[in-house]
Amino acid sequence: MQNQYNSKMDKIIQIDEGQIKDHLGELVKGTVEETLNNLLDAEADQLCNAARYERSGERKDTRAGYYERGLHTKAGEVKLRVPKLRQQKFETAIIERYKRRESSVEEALIEMYLAGVSVRRVEDITQALWGTKVSPGTVSNLNKKIYKRIEEWRNRPIEGHFPYVSLDGIVLKRTWAGEVRNVSVLVATGVSATGYRKILGVAEGAKEDKAGWSSFLRHLKKRGLAGVKMITSDACLGLVESVADFYPEAKWQRCTVHFYRNIFSVVPNTKMKEVTIMLKAIHASEDREAALEKAASVIEKLEKMKLRQAAQKIRENINETLSYYDFPSAHWRRIRTNNPLERIMREIRRRTNVVGAFPDGNSALMLVAARLRHIAGTRWSTKRYLNMDLLREMELEKQMAVA
Repeated sequence: MQNQYNSKMDKIIQIDEGQIKDHLGELVKGTVEETLNNLLDAEADQLCNAARYERSGERKDTRAGYYERGLHTKAGEVKLRVPKLRQQKFETAIIERYKRRESSVEEALIEMYLAGVSVRRVEDITQALWGTKVSPGTVSNLNKKIYKRIEEWRNRPIEGHFPYVSLDGIVLKRTWAGEVRNVSVLVATGVSATGYRKILGVAEGAKEDKAGWSSFLRHLKKRGLAGVKMITSDACLGLVESVADFYPEAKWQRCTVHFYRNIFSVVPNTKMKEVTIMLKAIHASEDREAALEKAASVIEKLEKMKLRQAAQKIRENINETLSYYDFPSAHWRRIRTNNPLERIMREIRRRTNVVGAFPDGNSALMLVAARLRHIAGTRWSTKRYLNMDLLREMELEKQMAVA
């Protein structure tokens, strides 16, 4: 009997919470819309110094209809009927507040994008903060403004001297005629004569070859990159030749970490730890002569271990990794590798992995440049990285020795 009663009650009382929420939402939105439109009418009456259709000798203006515009509120998007006046411009605190809010939202979106937040995530954030997602048109207009800003930043003049420069590239995917192809984005960072790090440049290169690096170095030199004493990079194809073309007086330092990786490619896993200790011992030497002696000892030991390919790689390339010995010892640890730039490139890779394949090379370049621009504005560039007085003192001692 109780079950039959409950069954009847279930049929009588049916509450659709979703419909109730929708109804309440529409009711609140309707009330907000009506209230705001009444306020707009009241402001128009005040500007006219008379109510609509009122005959008055003190009237200052008359109505000329209205136009509609949307306004995002916490209750949802409402439609405003904005009055138009014949003799004066209708200005209202409601619209001005809307413009200020629109501007602040746009600035926030730009900052989020430049900070590396994906477009999808930006949409989610705007939904949470302002109750509405940005439209595709807004994203498109936003990207145009961002691209303009980034291009201005990317082509800005390079002022001052940069004794230490690091170069690296990242290969991304782009779609081309229905196929996915590679596109390279080349990046340069530097340490200024005052000891601070700076993002020097970023450009698209079809490939990391001599033509790509030459174009990039030409771009840097045209913008004013000067005072280069040493360039640190991996042994990229064509890079060393390009460096000699544009900065013939600069020394080239092969990144020791990349050098180790190249050797590890021909070393069994069981011998990796032992070989690592041997390689680090070379670059822990007190000067170049001691490093070469240690390298000769390591080569001999590797040959006894039957690791002839590894020994040959050291024999052929060890000198490329010792250029840093011509500079102050306090700088050695930070200038003999590309690790600082590689950390930046890993952050870029993390960000670009969200995108997958880019529609074109320019989109890839813009996203990488946007991230670099953001990094350039952080503490990364405001903290003194090296004491460059040591380099100046060393150069002065060399000049006095020659004299």
